[in-house]
Amino acid sequence: MNHKPVTIVMIEDDAGHARLIEKNVRRAGVCNDISHFADGTTALAHLFAPDTRAGGPVLILLDLNLPDMSGVDILAKIKADEKLKRSPVIVLTTTDDQREIQRCYDLGANVYITKPVDYDNFANAIRQLGLFLSVMQVPENDL
Repeated sequence: MNHKPVTIVMIEDDAGHARLIEKNVRRAGVCNDISHFADGTTALAHLFAPDTRAGGPVLILLDLNLPDMSGVDILAKIKADEKLKRSPVIVLTTTDDQREIQRCYDLGANVYITKPVDYDNFANAIRQLGLFLSVMQVPENDL
């Protein structure tokens, strides 16, 4: 079986967080392509574009607090789509409200991580996420 590389789609509006996430995922040895989007509209346009849909599998890192739309709405659109619904979605956000966490899991989020406020703890959490990403399996988008 010929596996295509997994592309990581990061939807994160905070440029500092995005840099920190990418840097620490790389430190964990993950060398997959990372496509960064600072808003939901652009990210969804990318995810639903014919070239992306025809490409290899994607793994989505999703912030919930975006300038143009809720990450929960993005999650719902991804999980409602026949082609994208098996793509792993890791919610990575500052929101630790239990109702929001439950809502994300109900919609199909695979992992929910609350970003630590402290820089060192945040960097460490992302390095651990990178180790997780380096061993997890992602299904092909072969529909």
